[in-house]
Amino acid sequence: MAKQRTVFVCGGCGYESPKWAGKCPECGAWNSFAEEIVEKTAAKRSAARGGGIEPTALSDVSTTVGRRLSTGLSELDRVLGGGMVPGSVILLGGDPGIGKSTLLLQALSACAGAQGRVPVLYVSGEESAAQIRLRGERLDALSPDVLLFCETSLEAILEQVRRTKPALLAVDSIQTLASEALTSIPGSVSQVREAAGRLTRLAKEEGVTVWLVGHLTKEGSLAGPKILEHLVDTVAYFEGDRGTPYRILRAVKNRFGSTNEIGVFEMKAGGLFPVENPSALFLTERPEKAPGSVVTGAIEGTRPLLAEIQALVAGTRLGTPRRTSIGVDSLRTQLLAAVLEKRGGVTLSDQDIFVNAAGGLTISEPAADLAIVAAMASSVFSKAVDPLAVIFGEVGLAGEVRAVSQAEARIGEGFRMGFKRFWIPKGSLERLDKSQVPREAQLEGIEHVGQLLDRLV
Repeated sequence: MAKQRTVFVCGGCGYESPKWAGKCPECGAWNSFAEEIVEKTAAKRSAARGGGIEPTALSDVSTTVGRRLSTGLSELDRVLGGGMVPGSVILLGGDPGIGKSTLLLQALSACAGAQGRVPVLYVSGEESAAQIRLRGERLDALSPDVLLFCETSLEAILEQVRRTKPALLAVDSIQTLASEALTSIPGSVSQVREAAGRLTRLAKEEGVTVWLVGHLTKEGSLAGPKILEHLVDTVAYFEGDRGTPYRILRAVKNRFGSTNEIGVFEMKAGGLFPVENPSALFLTERPEKAPGSVVTGAIEGTRPLLAEIQALVAGTRLGTPRRTSIGVDSLRTQLLAAVLEKRGGVTLSDQDIFVNAAGGLTISEPAADLAIVAAMASSVFSKAVDPLAVIFGEVGLAGEVRAVSQAEARIGEGFRMGFKRFWIPKGSLERLDKSQVPREAQLEGIEHVGQLLDRLV
């Protein structure tokens, strides 16, 4: 009979402690420990799989990566770096109801039909077979090569994989699985860690591409231990407001491609459809000659795209004016407002400031600084920025405008979308490769925030 022991596991990082503690010594989270009963079976499993493996000389290791499998969705392939690598493990996270299962079923159906009738195993621990069938009919994704298996037992799922030998395995979701080797409840730290570890080992040994669906907590992080993200090869977040039809898939980790790559989808009655030209999407409803509206050039992964930055500066009756940001870093907005007031001479201490990246886009790079400053100044002076101008650049605390990377790609994307004038850092202008920039583009270098204000007033 296996021996049992009681441990306390941190829900944030998976740290195990023999006794309860108010603060986790590993990640610093408060009141995150939960009591779990585990069996001492790790040594037996480790001994069982230890034989027959010999070390290989590093110079003899093959660098050939298996042929990537297309998902049938161009935007999803872009995020994955060109398709799925055999033997890789992909973690798909997102809020409940955002469209994770829809995206997964569409990709599995399209991939199954394109791979010469190779079986695909779809494991569901949350929905019944009838519910998934109804979704498949709505999405026109009823491929006979997609095998459906509604089960939550990890051992039963592994046995089914060995019997059917699928090229793709999808688990929706990882929080519903439970191993018979553990007595803790499904969704606990130990169960999620055990399931993810054994599925990852299966993917590497059998060459099966594994999709794991994970839910997000209220804090916006993946539920379960942080080690879950370290085990897998790719982590992608499905973002978007359920009140709008647009969704953004963002890769934050990818061992086989670019990180911070994004894919844009539009949710319709028939499912999720890739948006091939996201710049046009984010600028579709941009108001003409409206104060506080500025277009900036951003880089998401390998993709240049244009985004609209909106700012509204209005007088306040509160003792402390508000600084609210959506889609851009709120702390950076406060910093830029202070720079605009101190270095630009614009009084903002009695003004509320609201900044928004239109279309639900999230911009994290500092290249949007100059556009945010221009949008705030435009709103203060009630004067519209040139509607054919694209503005980008990083702003320092001294009011200087610093150079940014990939200026050629940003200018090229703006010119393709019909913009003629580009206000960019002078440093970027000096090191610009003119052969990669359209000759008709009108470029102007900006050294200081004051120069920007001179062009707006």
